[in-house]
Amino acid sequence: MNENLYRLISEALERGESTALCTITEAHGSTPRHTGSKMLVFEDGRFIGTIGGGELERRVLDEARKVIQAGKPVKLHYAMSDPARGDPGVCGGQVEVFVEPILPKETIVVIGGGHVGKAVAHLAKWLGFWVVVSDDRAEFCTPEMNPDADVFLHVPMAELPRHLNINRNTYLLLTTRGSAVDVAGLPALLETPARYIGVIGSKRRWATTVKALKERGISEQALARVHSPMGLELNAETPEEIAVSMMAEILLLKHGGDGKPMSK
Repeated sequence: MNENLYRLISEALERGESTALCTITEAHGSTPRHTGSKMLVFEDGRFIGTIGGGELERRVLDEARKVIQAGKPVKLHYAMSDPARGDPGVCGGQVEVFVEPILPKETIVVIGGGHVGKAVAHLAKWLGFWVVVSDDRAEFCTPEMNPDADVFLHVPMAELPRHLNINRNTYLLLTTRGSAVDVAGLPALLETPARYIGVIGSKRRWATTVKALKERGISEQALARVHSPMGLELNAETPEEIAVSMMAEILLLKHGGDGKPMSK
């Protein structure tokens, strides 16, 4: 059974899907399953394997879904003696369950493979992200132009969700050539669960884009998801400096930093 679970984990990671592995790490006295029993829980609530069924398993399934969302493991302790006091069973034993999130590699999607996009792809790859470069211009979507990308998607921005699994581990960075491109492509991206959507450019450019998107019926709530101008204020000028500014904001979000100088 465990070999099958590990195969399913590998397949889920290849699809970009998060799972949670639930393992009984300690079992004392009379319990439904023994130490080492495992259950794999998927994002949609499906599960393979069992740690004992009944109320115990239901509670662990609930916790597993929370772990997938939070991305942090938990250790759960259950007594199996008295349901009247909240125990999930009457077997008489005690169980400890470790619930571990198994998350796919975080993905940076660079939409727009020009000078800034190339610098972002290079830095993102160096930082350990899986890097996708997408552009509707074929000449900007090649290994020659962007040698650090893992995947190339030569498609219009609006079609990107049809070609890529965009999930909570995905960061979308629009290093595009103009507001018109953003207006055409952003509505489709705003329907995805991407963790971050950022758009390059000035405040004036973003204001122009917002006006056009509202005319298309895009709500304030949806637009509030977008970071624009994206990046931290570094007074960056070169493509490489701009890439540092953008990736600094991604790392800020990823690790929960505050962006303040560490010397203060």
